[in-house]
Amino acid sequence: CVQETKDLLSGYSDDEILNTERMTDPTKIMAMKFLGKLEIGMTQIMPKSVPYVTFKIIELSLTHGMSPVTPIGFAYYGSYLAKQGNINEGYHYVKLALSLLDKVGSRENAGEVIFVCTQVKSYVEPLQATLEYHHEGYAAAMASGDSSLAVVNMFALDASSYFAGTNLQRMEGLCDNTVELCEQRQQSIFMVQAQQVQRTVSKLIGKGEEPQYSSEGRDILASNSSVLRSYHYQTAYVSFIFRSYDDTIENIEKYFDLQQTTWGNLFLAHAIHAFHTGLISFWVARKSKELRQQWYDRGNQSKLALRRWAESSQWTFENKWYLLEAEESFCNNDVEAAKKYYEKAIASAKLHKFVHEEALAHELAAYFYLELGEREQTVEHFMLAHEKYLEWGALGKCDSLLKFVEFMKKLWHEGAMS
Repeated sequence: CVQETKDLLSGYSDDEILNTERMTDPTKIMAMKFLGKLEIGMTQIMPKSVPYVTFKIIELSLTHGMSPVTPIGFAYYGSYLAKQGNINEGYHYVKLALSLLDKVGSRENAGEVIFVCTQVKSYVEPLQATLEYHHEGYAAAMASGDSSLAVVNMFALDASSYFAGTNLQRMEGLCDNTVELCEQRQQSIFMVQAQQVQRTVSKLIGKGEEPQYSSEGRDILASNSSVLRSYHYQTAYVSFIFRSYDDTIENIEKYFDLQQTTWGNLFLAHAIHAFHTGLISFWVARKSKELRQQWYDRGNQSKLALRRWAESSQWTFENKWYLLEAEESFCNNDVEAAKKYYEKAIASAKLHKFVHEEALAHELAAYFYLELGEREQTVEHFMLAHEKYLEWGALGKCDSLLKFVEFMKKLWHEGAMS
């Protein structure tokens, strides 16, 4: 079906598509509205059927004229191509979808089209530059009265802002607003997920506040495997950042045990989960003798994925790929390669303005030099990590890191650590 869509589109230029006449047949207009409603639901529930719906929308548009639903079809087609690995081609079609939205789209569909397109744009354009698009998606959805898509865009804005290294004190306000919006609009599933991000931010800031889930929220956590998987990812990530090995491995194992939802779309979360689970996997591989190969393979899989994504956006993904290369080299006791990649990861994160990942790269480099017994380099990287975590606003992490450094120096003084 994807090939049929490609073959169909190969006969049209972008200008021809944009200048196609409007659809006038009432029956076809009604059919298009029905197909448009199917897209977002089937993306999660029946992802294998998404290309068929997308193809039908595009086919009807090209043969009977453009309708306000047409941009939805092109947005999902671009997103599907990107999910299959064709990032540049997918990016082309989401840009075309946004052009169609301006020309033939309706206010009713704008929030959905902008959300889907922005997730693909995050794999090509600098991540920080894409944040404003979700603001636009939220405003468009609210203007049309679509509270569900308004919440989707707000939640995506929070997640993207966090991954972009937005100051955590600002993040705290964004999360509070999203949780409040979810509560007002009775969007319980997104509220539980927003509360998970809110908890992560609180831990890093140093407040450590736990979410107050409603009874419905607790039921969702108990019954919705996708939400539960997200919960274990967030918990494993926080535990990793605070270097709590037992909690990290407990939650990351539960994360991997839960069957992953096979989405028909590409989301930024796919790359971020791969990055963090890759770092965790290499850490576990170094500590686990029995399951070393299993965890090493997971880390390597993540590294290869980030390397591919770095080809489409050096700005957003290069530093992440380099850091995974460094951790893999650490696993393999390839000292010179590890040194090179830690420095490249730090430099790339600094150049591309990911202060939180610059901090993390310094910290992981410090643990590497600690293992080598190079005290001067260890302390230098720990203190640079502290400086960057402080710049990010992660006061709780700063306190934790300083306590570890003081403990390390004490053991050095007592001769208990090499």
